[in-house]
Amino acid sequence: MKEEFIHYVWKHQMFSKKTLFTTEKKNVIVQSVGQHNHNSGPDFLNAKIEIENLIWFGNVEIHVNSSDWYLHQHETDVNYDTVVLHVVWNDDVEVFGSNNLPLPTVEISNFISKDVLKHYHRLFSQELRWIPCEKLIASVDSFVVEHWKTRLYFDRLDAKSKLIDDLLSKSNNDYEAVLFQLLMKNFGLKINGDAFLNLANSVDFSIIRKVQNDALKLNALLFGQAGFLIDEIEDAHYLELKSEYEFLKHKFKLRSMNESQFQFFKMRPTNFPTIRIAQITAVYHKYQSLFSELMKISDLERFYSLFTVDIDRFWQTHYTFKKSSTKKVKNITKNFVDLLLINTIIPLKFNYLKRLNVDVDETFLSFLKNIKPEKNSVIAKFRNLKITANNAFDSQALLELKNNYCAKKRCLQCAIGNYLLKKDLV
Repeated sequence: MKEEFIHYVWKHQMFSKKTLFTTEKKNVIVQSVGQHNHNSGPDFLNAKIEIENLIWFGNVEIHVNSSDWYLHQHETDVNYDTVVLHVVWNDDVEVFGSNNLPLPTVEISNFISKDVLKHYHRLFSQELRWIPCEKLIASVDSFVVEHWKTRLYFDRLDAKSKLIDDLLSKSNNDYEAVLFQLLMKNFGLKINGDAFLNLANSVDFSIIRKVQNDALKLNALLFGQAGFLIDEIEDAHYLELKSEYEFLKHKFKLRSMNESQFQFFKMRPTNFPTIRIAQITAVYHKYQSLFSELMKISDLERFYSLFTVDIDRFWQTHYTFKKSSTKKVKNITKNFVDLLLINTIIPLKFNYLKRLNVDVDETFLSFLKNIKPEKNSVIAKFRNLKITANNAFDSQALLELKNNYCAKKRCLQCAIGNYLLKKDLV
């Protein structure tokens, strides 16, 4: 038995209230369970407990075993002098309060419904499962699931927003600079994300601003910083970029990365780092204030339109600098823009609106609800459990559910876990 479960039972009063009594057979009426204390000190503060017609105002301490009182050395801590009730699963030793009298104790295991215990043991059994409630989740009321998804998604947004706050604090609240960092990481996808972020951090964004109106300079800067302009290649375009980068490197006192940080192995050619750098370079050449442009947009199709850019003609016949290929236009696809919206643009806009104290309404969520759900193993396994992601809003919420609740077995803090624990109770 976990103490966390006893906290849950006490907080939600999932025990028989009519026949509750202490280990000394004194009647107990819980008028208020108190406030759950997540800091040091007693577990529930300012409770109101009636024992044998006498009302006590004070704190409640909870343990698995009553002997834990001494194990945790509460007898030497004045913070526990105001405890008026000890709630335990197993009363294995008598505990005395500061008045040197036995502390009123409720052995709560005697007053919990068998249904609650059955559901609890099913959720927290040692059986190996992908998620604790995988055999039960399909039975959860759809309203509960949908309502919980909203909370999960905004929890996920808040977490991303805090990461954005950290980046903003390091960039003097420059949203344009932070957008560049986040987009670069996204353009690198999972395999090259860290390398692309390192590339973004290898050059101050003020330099990007200075050269972005010149396509040659901007291409030379990013390809050169990535370490792709150090070879001896007899190609006019390559040599022009290389020469321009040498000038920029000297002018801005830059230090390039090693191209070995970028992975080509097992990558589709359209996702080669060279192609992704060419694409983001085209975006930043076209829009001098990209963040401002993105914040103006309130229509999904306009996002797609904004990222419709023409990359340098050289890349129509190349995937790398070293070898030519069959001519093919390598535009940024709608599916890729969806990833940018999910992972960067929407979280950044959420952060920006929060700082302006603007409420986020359904219009904001409509972006995600009109984007197809992500495809990955987590979403596929939820689908097998009859929990379907119909759009990106759903898939983001389910990722949050899996990573921050199911994987950590936080069933007692989860609306789905709560529903299953209380299921069939009268």
